[in-house]
Amino acid sequence: MPHRPVRYNSCMLDGFDPTSIADLQLRAHISALMNRIEVLEEEVRTLKDERQRLRDDNNRLKGEQGQPRILPKTPPKNISSERERAVPTTWRKRAKNPTLPIDRTEVIPVDRALLPLDAQFKGYQRVTVQDLRLSTETICFRTEKFYSPTTRQTYLAPNPPGYDGHFGPGVKAFVWTLAFESGLSEAKIYDLVHLAGMQMSRGQIAAVLVGLGTTFGPERQAILAAGLRSSPWQHLDATPTRVAGTNQQCHVLTNPLYTVSTTVPQTNRLHVLDVLRGGEPRQFWLDQTTERLMRRMDVPLHARKAVVQALPRQQMLTEADMDAFFASYTRHSRRYTRKWIKDSFAIAAYHAQRDPPFPVVQVLIGDDAPQWAMLTEELALCWVHDGRHYTRLEPRMDHHRTLLADFRKAYWALYHELRQYYQDPSTGEADRLRQAFDALVRQTTGYAALDARIAITAEKRRGLLMVLEHPEIPLHNNPAELA
Repeated sequence: MPHRPVRYNSCMLDGFDPTSIADLQLRAHISALMNRIEVLEEEVRTLKDERQRLRDDNNRLKGEQGQPRILPKTPPKNISSERERAVPTTWRKRAKNPTLPIDRTEVIPVDRALLPLDAQFKGYQRVTVQDLRLSTETICFRTEKFYSPTTRQTYLAPNPPGYDGHFGPGVKAFVWTLAFESGLSEAKIYDLVHLAGMQMSRGQIAAVLVGLGTTFGPERQAILAAGLRSSPWQHLDATPTRVAGTNQQCHVLTNPLYTVSTTVPQTNRLHVLDVLRGGEPRQFWLDQTTERLMRRMDVPLHARKAVVQALPRQQMLTEADMDAFFASYTRHSRRYTRKWIKDSFAIAAYHAQRDPPFPVVQVLIGDDAPQWAMLTEELALCWVHDGRHYTRLEPRMDHHRTLLADFRKAYWALYHELRQYYQDPSTGEADRLRQAFDALVRQTTGYAALDARIAITAEKRRGLLMVLEHPEIPLHNNPAELA
């Protein structure tokens, strides 16, 4: 009789706790096997996805179609931590009408013929109604014109600010809002403005949209400088975007007082510095800070010596100077060595600026992306980003699910204690919270994937606990993500 393979059934281990095994050696073997099953389950999931992708690619090469994309009946796993992170509050409906500004008041009388003889006047009942009026305004400017025979020049009064060209600031703002806030196409914008009575061609609409950068360029730079000056800490995040058919990165720099978005080709340190410096020409600087940064970036010793000997100290260099150095010293033109050297020089130059037009950020709030590291004096890490990694864990064993749930509960409990630190910061409370964090990340659960993730969180200790040194900063980077 042929042997029938035994199928693995997860129900066999539901409710099973390996710590209940008295034999320590057997307990260790069982825990190792459970962790091995978790690893194999994850590999099976990954390989299934990869196998299906390869099948689809093979079918397309044969001229056939791949597997249709059918959304599952159940929604994908939600990795948001909002339920655990948010503080529950009692919802109350906010009155809207009392906050509305009244543009005009109109008295509506009752038809006296409908009233009985003994009807008494009891005042008025207030009813607030909102309406929207979309209309055009065509203005004819009669600008004064003078001619001087002496200078042979004509002197013409300029139009009021904002009225350059044939369209005023109101319609320009309306077109920009429809395009960038509402996401309407140029064809739909054309239909809408014509419905309102505006004589505006499709080409003129396109010109208004293209001219947005030149119109608000100086104002944008002024907002960025004022925003960086308004606070020593800033939020920063990046998201992929398409520009003229190519992949680029949109960086969002923000704090509670402003938001500025900047699109650059990549998201490496040099481009992030371009964002922080408002697109000013790149600068490079050699001093002790530069040497320290090169050591932290593992620049080889021979390359560090060559750089220090060849380039002048405490003198602002241009990117052409750096490229000329690498052209002369081909031995140090390896891609990553060159990158690390330029990063070190650029970061040192950023901090060596004297009275820069765009103030240097002291504390940057972001995730643990490597391009943020070493740019500023201090980097505060986002608890929400770190917490997502625990949400992504999908243990198969019931015991591992319990361990993960218990850790996440303790993790977010500590988060809420850190939020309370805002209200009454003190040295004693800061020391207690540091000890609580250390106790949280020093534990060993026995679930290998969870323990590996906890070890990574432990390495981020300084960034995650930056709020203890700067109680004014938030614990997450949500403002940048939402912006």
